[in-house]
Amino acid sequence: MSAALSPKERLAIPPQPMPEQDPFARRANMEEVALGYTPEQARLEAERCLQCRNAPCIAGCPVAIDIPGFVGAIADGDNQRAIGIIKQSSLLPAVCGRVCPQETQCQAPCTVGKALKSTGKAVAIGRLERYVADWERENGLVDTPAVKPATGKRVGIVGTGPAGLTVAADVRREGHEVVLFEAFHKPGGVMVYGIPEFRLPKRIVQQEIDALLAMGCRLETNFVIGRTRKITDLLEKDGFHALFIGTGAGLPRFMNIEGENLVGVYSANEYLTRSNLMRAYDRDRAATPIFESEKVAVLGGGNVAMDAARTAVRLGAREVHLIYRRTEVEMPARVEEVHHAKEEGIAFHLLQNPKRILADERGWVCGIECLKYELGEPDASGRRRPVAIPGSEFEIEVDTVIVAIGNDSNPLIRQTTPGLETNRWGNIVVDEAGKSSLDRIYAGGDIVLGAATVILAMGEGRRAARSINAMLAAEA
Repeated sequence: MSAALSPKERLAIPPQPMPEQDPFARRANMEEVALGYTPEQARLEAERCLQCRNAPCIAGCPVAIDIPGFVGAIADGDNQRAIGIIKQSSLLPAVCGRVCPQETQCQAPCTVGKALKSTGKAVAIGRLERYVADWERENGLVDTPAVKPATGKRVGIVGTGPAGLTVAADVRREGHEVVLFEAFHKPGGVMVYGIPEFRLPKRIVQQEIDALLAMGCRLETNFVIGRTRKITDLLEKDGFHALFIGTGAGLPRFMNIEGENLVGVYSANEYLTRSNLMRAYDRDRAATPIFESEKVAVLGGGNVAMDAARTAVRLGAREVHLIYRRTEVEMPARVEEVHHAKEEGIAFHLLQNPKRILADERGWVCGIECLKYELGEPDASGRRRPVAIPGSEFEIEVDTVIVAIGNDSNPLIRQTTPGLETNRWGNIVVDEAGKSSLDRIYAGGDIVLGAATVILAMGEGRRAARSINAMLAAEA
């Protein structure tokens, strides 16, 4: 990294914008919106880093990547060293560089952003991570991680989302046999069924799966734990020495309002799974149908709501209305996703919430009745509580409603595993080592945290993998 630049000169380098598809053009395709940095942009952005001695960015990263180290390597033009530094801590840099909320994690405490009084002007750590991960892949330089000699120990991984994949890699490296169990017909978890192609191309996730298979991990799809086999069967009958449960939070919540069971009401999970995992948007070749909506209402303000709304646009809806009961300031969605949604013509209805869904004479959705809201005192989340304004009802004409207000954990494993402790939301309770209430059973990711982020799930996976490896090593 050039030592010739002073901190003042580094602060004077403007943030490098990410090249993107034109908003009008991308409304009609599923291609990735953000196109990635050029080498020149990446080096300029990396030169903005002050290489702070206290490295506050590392403290903001759930897996503690050496961020100044890899950013400095990019500034030096040494991409190979940069990706090597990242992979010491993170196994999914191409994924995390695209979908992690860096603005609330590693970039939030960035000294550059604080000096320029805007988190939006912090060093673009996520974009740089994506750049160098893509560079490695596009140049055919992705290596299969080394695996130690076989130990004779077997570890089962339930769920192939980010937590499960992280555990699989870390445990397999130690020489243990690893079998991944996936309920769907394709692995990848939420990265495949939940996040749209225009945010995370599925080929990137598949390449991470391929790397695990090359390491010798075995994958069993269409395998529903609790139905195909019980957790206890895997331990007591199938010879596994440890299990990791990383099944995510895939049970959609609904609002329990009138009309939610009408034809034309979807959970965001179903809508996105049909489009993402089953490629319903490719109507000429897809094996699953999806309703051709004209006017869509999406309920919610998180990233899943943005994904559903932006998917509806790409599936041909003429109008998409996003209805959220607080203001934009309180929206949990990433700022970038909100910005992209607005660019793509999605209408935001803030401080509004549905009261009931309206039906036509066939029992199909024909509209939604909403109430206007104002903000009151803060609730348990710290956000100001939305309060309905009496008599403010109004209607919006729609033919489709997508409910995107969050997810809970699927109760199937809990119901079929006696003695497995869960909390009142159905999440598995674990100790500081990631171990559940049952011997040899560990858990992490959304099944423990509730709906969280890819990188937080990976952090949970790394913790559990360390514990599993330590337990098995002690028994050797």
